[in-house]
Amino acid sequence: MYDENGRQYLDCINNVAHVGHCHPDIVKAAHEQNQLLNTNSRYLHDNLVDYAERLSKTLPKKLCVFYLLNSGSEANDLALRLARQYTKHEDVIVLDHAYHGHLTSLIDISPYKFRNLEGQKEWVHVAPVPDTYRGLYREDHEDSGTAYANEVKNLIEQVHRRGRKIAAFFVESLPSVGGQIIPPAGYFQKVAEHVHKAGGLFIADEIQVGFGRVGKHFWAFQLQGEDFVPDIVTMGKPIGNGHPLACVATTQEIAEAFAATGVEYFNTFGGNPVSCAIGLAVLDVMEKEHLQAHATEVGDFLMKLLKEQKIKHPIIGDIRGSGLFIGVDLIKDQARRTPATAEAEYLVTRLKEEYILLSTDGPGRNVLKFKPPMCFSMEDAKFVVDTIDKLLTDMEKECLNQQKTSTCST
Repeated sequence: MYDENGRQYLDCINNVAHVGHCHPDIVKAAHEQNQLLNTNSRYLHDNLVDYAERLSKTLPKKLCVFYLLNSGSEANDLALRLARQYTKHEDVIVLDHAYHGHLTSLIDISPYKFRNLEGQKEWVHVAPVPDTYRGLYREDHEDSGTAYANEVKNLIEQVHRRGRKIAAFFVESLPSVGGQIIPPAGYFQKVAEHVHKAGGLFIADEIQVGFGRVGKHFWAFQLQGEDFVPDIVTMGKPIGNGHPLACVATTQEIAEAFAATGVEYFNTFGGNPVSCAIGLAVLDVMEKEHLQAHATEVGDFLMKLLKEQKIKHPIIGDIRGSGLFIGVDLIKDQARRTPATAEAEYLVTRLKEEYILLSTDGPGRNVLKFKPPMCFSMEDAKFVVDTIDKLLTDMEKECLNQQKTSTCST
């Protein structure tokens, strides 16, 4: 990225410009379709069908009905409506510190937001984040996936004792705002079993992490294994490389239940010819430039470099991720794993002064989050890690010089 003075910045956090800022193929697709036709989605257009068909090839077969929209918030709101119409239930289970969008309905299911606003609604139930680094069940637990899933099971039982019923378990496939969390193996399968038994649906929010970002798979929920398929998947952010586009994918059965109300679902701009042309172009670029494989290669290299820094700098407590979705957990002490909030804020501020854009997430705002455009290179990875190494070394020297070790993370 470049500022108004032409200074170049390395962007390590923009998962919206998925295939790169102003990619010429995306710009060309938008321009050419704009010159030909753009209108609302009451007018049938081949782009709409072509795009849905292309998307369907990336997903499990049962997810075969697509609703196109304009933003991730719209997608998650529609997913909530689909689940409630299908199950005839109201209540929703979410993870602590989750964020699912800015609409009123989504603020209500986003602890990250509602804890600072009007509080938790009676129909919202919060399960612990499946964080194996500083959560309830950690890396030394014999089966953290089952243990965290049992927390959801216990929550469902509490809900039933109150005479309420579950419509959905709503979760980011990889919790991002929650701290770049990688759920333990088997967690989704076991949660889905409990939720389905309660008559609810499993909704996978892929808005932050979908479209090949995790490298090994096109969708982050697939990291849990081929035997797991959500009932609803929502998409946004990277889907249009910065153009307002989003999607909900679901089953024929759920879509038919939604249509049975007799109330037509209509979205004026969702699925318009230009949006679909851009969506198709994003998929074309990903395929042509092998960006999913690139995410694996560069992500593995970046993880390797960061793990080398973990040995060198005690402030780095944990490094976790998949592909180009990586979190670096900064801590004040190894034993208690206290979040190094101030140090993390200082580090990202210093990085910006070095023309590197990085930010923090997590309940303690202490997790450095890497989710760069998918064209992020090996050279980019080495440059940012070398700079982090230099800055952390300077921070450690300054800490020693001031002889304030009690407040230092080293």
